[in-house]
Amino acid sequence: MSAQILDGKAIAAEVTASLHARVAALARPPGLTVVLVGEDPASAVYVRNKSKKAAELGFRSEQLTLPASTSQAELLDVVRRLDADPTVDGILVQLPLPKGLDKDAILDAIDPTKDVDGFHPVNVGLLSQKRPGFVPCTPAGVMEMLRRTGVSLRGKEAVVVGRSNIVGRPMMQLLDHADCTVTVAHSRTADLAAHVARADLVVAAVGVAGLVKGAWIKPGAVVVDVGMNRGPDGKLCGDVEFGPASERAGWITPVPGGVGPMTIALLMANTVLSAERRQAPRV
Repeated sequence: MSAQILDGKAIAAEVTASLHARVAALARPPGLTVVLVGEDPASAVYVRNKSKKAAELGFRSEQLTLPASTSQAELLDVVRRLDADPTVDGILVQLPLPKGLDKDAILDAIDPTKDVDGFHPVNVGLLSQKRPGFVPCTPAGVMEMLRRTGVSLRGKEAVVVGRSNIVGRPMMQLLDHADCTVTVAHSRTADLAAHVARADLVVAAVGVAGLVKGAWIKPGAVVVDVGMNRGPDGKLCGDVEFGPASERAGWITPVPGGVGPMTIALLMANTVLSAERRQAPRV
């Protein structure tokens, strides 16, 4: 068996293309402000890609780059100013933050109606109750990719490897909402191989290169690799042994070119949704 490739670049292009008409229908362009604190090279690349895509879609896009020496109070002041700005529909504080800054306090300060990353406790709670809110972009992107396979998720055994608040936990909830039976594996899981081997769907999101071995994959399973690592050769790779896994899986995402582009596409979609909600006539 040779797996079909879930092409994140192609799917992301379709998602963003579908947003043009919605943007054109708005009274004013969606406003997205990305806040970058410090000079982390990977974060700078992510922010640049997000800002570029927002500009392509006609957003009012703003990037605030603050020094690593920015204090907690100063960053909170920036967030509060953006909360109060009626032209800002989406606020994204790029993680990780420099040491000394309280990530949770900063994220909690963002207006939940502008939290297009979906990390605010209000949006986390809405997701847990299957109520409308903002869903974290990476898990939302994974669900969009899964829809494109045409594979029904109802009743399927799903294993999510990783339990972060950014990917693992919301991924588990979304799959549960899709009627999967979900197991969340982590660093203390005994016999990870056995859990993966019975899974119809594997989502790997731990950031450990090659952790999930190809030989573990159930024949025909759908494999989504959220990991982004540097291998010994310096090349980008995922959490799954791509070559061996692709010989057993039915569908598989590549790294790079898989989930990464979907994260940005769903961030754009969340921002458009926020603008639509904020510009909707009040009744």
